[in-house]
Amino acid sequence: MADDTALPPADDQRVVDLRRALEERYLSYALSTITQRALPDARDGLKPVHRRIIHAMRLLKLDPNQGYKKSARIVGDVIGKFHPHGDQSIYDALVRLAQDFALRYPLVDGQGNFGNIDGDNAAAMRYTESRMTDVATRLLEGITENAIDFKPTYDGEDEEPVVLPSNFPNLLANGSTGIAVGMATSIPPHNLVELCNAALKLIYNPSATTEELVHQDLASPLSQDDLVRGPDFPTGGQLVETRSAIVNAYETGRGSFRLRAIWSKEDKGRGVYLIVVTQIPYGVQKSKLVEKIAELLLAKKLPLLKDVRDESSDDIRLVLEPRAGTVDANILMEQLFRTTDLEIKFPLNLNVLDKGKLPRVMGLADALKAWLDHRKIVLQRRTQHRLEQIAARLEVLEGYIIAYLNLDEVIRIIREEDEVKPMLMSTFNLTDNQAEAILNMRLRSLRKLEEIELREEHKSLTEEKGRLEALLASDKRQWGEIAKQVEALKKAYPVFTAEGVLHPLGARRSLFGSMSDASHAEVTEAFIEREPITVVLSEKGWIRALKGHTSDFDEKGFKAGDRLKLALKAETTDKLLMLTTGGKVYTMGGDKLPGGRGQGEPVRIIVDIEEGQDIVDIFVYRPGSKRIIASASGYGFIVAEDEMIANTRKGKQILNVTTPDEARLLVPLAGDRVAIIGQNRKLLVFPLAQLAEMARGKGVRLQKYKDGDVSDIKTFYAADGLTWTDSSGRTYTKPMEELTEWAGDRATAGRQPPNGFPKNNRFVG
Repeated sequence: MADDTALPPADDQRVVDLRRALEERYLSYALSTITQRALPDARDGLKPVHRRIIHAMRLLKLDPNQGYKKSARIVGDVIGKFHPHGDQSIYDALVRLAQDFALRYPLVDGQGNFGNIDGDNAAAMRYTESRMTDVATRLLEGITENAIDFKPTYDGEDEEPVVLPSNFPNLLANGSTGIAVGMATSIPPHNLVELCNAALKLIYNPSATTEELVHQDLASPLSQDDLVRGPDFPTGGQLVETRSAIVNAYETGRGSFRLRAIWSKEDKGRGVYLIVVTQIPYGVQKSKLVEKIAELLLAKKLPLLKDVRDESSDDIRLVLEPRAGTVDANILMEQLFRTTDLEIKFPLNLNVLDKGKLPRVMGLADALKAWLDHRKIVLQRRTQHRLEQIAARLEVLEGYIIAYLNLDEVIRIIREEDEVKPMLMSTFNLTDNQAEAILNMRLRSLRKLEEIELREEHKSLTEEKGRLEALLASDKRQWGEIAKQVEALKKAYPVFTAEGVLHPLGARRSLFGSMSDASHAEVTEAFIEREPITVVLSEKGWIRALKGHTSDFDEKGFKAGDRLKLALKAETTDKLLMLTTGGKVYTMGGDKLPGGRGQGEPVRIIVDIEEGQDIVDIFVYRPGSKRIIASASGYGFIVAEDEMIANTRKGKQILNVTTPDEARLLVPLAGDRVAIIGQNRKLLVFPLAQLAEMARGKGVRLQKYKDGDVSDIKTFYAADGLTWTDSSGRTYTKPMEELTEWAGDRATAGRQPPNGFPKNNRFVG
């Protein structure tokens, strides 16, 4: 039966199920994208284009000790033989393999302009030259020894490797990124020495957990015996992740790593300093980073920063000049980390092709095991290939030895017989290969020394054959051999050179650090330009912020029938706390208030004040300060201003009140005595120690009333006495010795105030 989805001839008209045809074609496209373009093979860590580039360079004999060839020659061979796609895409892949800021261990040794960390493009392929690095040759090691399978190329005229032998954990060492259909991969690069140590641990203990593969102390000094600390990016940077977060990411194969630029302070004397950035996060283009910082600077979104300069040459040097020498460098950098790519989160999505076929998200242990299992197969195949070579050579050597033992007869047969080869085979019981080898032997080989050498070679090969057969027969010996290879690889890229200095390629580049001590509030405040303002609140709840500190309020600034309720001096960096009659406290930022032009905006637009509640007071939040909060019925307690900060528009309930009672007062605490007066004009003074400090509640009774509510509260020090101001502005002070008749315990009624106390029952008339 014909396939309905196949394209019919031009003159054939058939009904095709469009949905089925689209599904099959899209599935075919998706599978092709996943396996042939986006996801790397877990065994060699390469995508097809990279594998084909390295294979083509091998065929061109571009070994590290050979001369360079034009990149255009390599690209041409890759297109013509293996990868029938655009030349620019292939050249871009080749360029990335040569960039030491893109690959932790470059696979291509480039000569010429291969781009830079600023994002500048490489020169055209006709100008640049390339050859393989030592790492690339390790990926190819054993490819001619039947270590891997080959498959036909796209045109069937040649063959290409299905996977490389990969005597190098390239998947994790160099990482990979890609976007397929319905899935993606993102693997950061890692340090080779750490990967080798983790692989050795898995060889000796296959059941080792991710917890055991990750280094215990991430910030400890570097060592040749380190386990995996985390990613190791070619551009360095500082990782600020906890060990538990790293272990969890490696366990699941999904997560992210927070990476920051490395910076230091450069003291210029007289209290002036500069911040110098010497390493930037992986994948960030330096030119775009500087451009972004400059844009934020011009937009006045970095009030602590004065200037940014790029003084880089071969090494990165970004100079950040603070607004003043008093600026906290940690807060400035935290501000930049939040707003620019001086800090990034590099995702981990270890989605790879398991055995080159099945997409699967692996953990760290699974990825290392996939590489080790591949190395075991490569070892077995190379060993078997060598055994076949030894068997063929031993066959020939045995024929040579028979010829030497019967040299005269061999010479006679060659000289006199017409059918020499069959005669040799029948006379001495030789195989076809042995007879052919004897006939092809040179006359100079007939000397006595050659016979001795042949016997020595035969003995040596026989011993080697025994060792190889024992190796193939023992799983333990195979893992032992792989462990030796991993140890040799580890020694090739040590952490330290023979002189004891950090190895330029082997030493870890990304180090570990901790988050800054700067608080969230300090960093948030640093985003705001610090300017004086005067906050104006009207009786009807309209609020605005006038620039500067002023006491002159124009009546035109209020709506008809409205007037000033209160005004306070503050700064744009201040937080304002507002108490309502319902006992809730709301938080507003000084920089978020409407400007002084016009009549402002209703407070209810800024925060969600409940229906029927009114504003009692607004004041500037001072960290560490405390206040006394009181209800109209005379209940209250001490509350810290830190406890009153509300993180949402709905505010924070502090004083619990039940209608018809309401919150009435929120006075600053500065003293060891409390003076309270009620509407019944009774004054009471009692020790502050009798009041409890709470975060929320109804509180305790402050003063007892038969009728009326509380009027005012004030705290003072007994040594200073009680002070009040009348309506004329005159100030009175009563020492504690003269307040004996008003002194008592909390919750008592009190007595009539002294002569001269304001008629409005307020301590400030």
